Amino acid sequence: MPPSLSQPVPEREAEHLTILAPPEAAGQRVDRFLAAAFPAFSRARIQALIAAGAARGGDAVLHDAAVPVRAGQRYTLAPPPPTPARPEPQAIPFPILFEDEELLVLDKPAGLVVHPAPGNQDGTLVNALLAHCGADFAGIGGERRPGIVHRLDKDTSGVMVVAKTAWMMARLGEIFATRALERAYLALAWGLPAPAAGSIAGAIGRDPRDRKRMAVRATGGKPALTHYRLRESWFAAVSLLECRLATGRTHQIRVHLAASGHPLIGDPLYLRRVPGAAKAVPAAIRGRLLDFPRQALHAAELGFIHPRSGAKLAFSTPPPADFAALLRLLAAGRNS
Repeated sequence: MPPSLSQPVPEREAEHLTILAPPEAAGQRVDRFLAAAFPAFSRARIQALIAAGAARGGDAVLHDAAVPVRAGQRYTLAPPPPTPARPEPQAIPFPILFEDEELLVLDKPAGLVVHPAPGNQDGTLVNALLAHCGADFAGIGGERRPGIVHRLDKDTSGVMVVAKTAWMMARLGEIFATRALERAYLALAWGLPAPAAGSIAGAIGRDPRDRKRMAVRATGGKPALTHYRLRESWFAAVSLLECRLATGRTHQIRVHLAASGHPLIGDPLYLRRVPGAAKAVPAAIRGRLLDFPRQALHAAELGFIHPRSGAKLAFSTPPPADFAALLRLLAAGRNS
């Protein structure tokens, strides 16, 4: 007799969980069916596993949580192995620009994830900070993000400040919330913005068509404002912009520049096709720009008043080697 939904008989195959759908499950949403079959997983967790490609119906990967169940079909969940509740210290080197007993300023390399998240459970800046700062650091600001006052995207490089005490975490949080700091980014973008200096305003929220992306939204977004000025341009097709944030939304510079028709060189999320401006760039240089493997964005400057000492702190770093190589290539191409 086939198992009923009230008494499923799942099988465990290595790290996979499987169940054969009984006749009475036919037509039911697959996420509801799997949540009932595997009560250790919430329906939201089942949906997340489906979105991550960790669920199958027969031999096919499930992509839609609402797909109807087929009677007699074998359904499989392949949940990832459990991860430690707390990040582990890892001796990962990172460039330190300033450090005292209460805060640390660093130059984050491109490619370094700031805090653990699905797909990046270790090897992050937080793991490195735990090793560098010691055990007491773990309790500052939350288990997964100790000391993190602000963050940079994985492939954005540049200056960051980290709190080493709870008191400093609160004070730096106030500084960022009130924008009582100087912060500038260098962005290498397609096209030539007009005017050469200005502001881009547009509320930012989740892209309703792609939840991994943000978008300028007519409704439902949070107000966002980016100030920019042109630092240099090449072939009237590529621009080096200095950007300053009046707000701090997720992906703000990337979203605002893309929405204004000037997406960042190499942006994997917001540069979806070859921009028209690329035609004006010599072929050899154009190929290097189009092949750049990350968004060309660098947090170049950070300045604030030290909450404890009252001293004015100001830090600036040049773009990393790959970004700088593009700038040299563009300069050489213009002068040739």
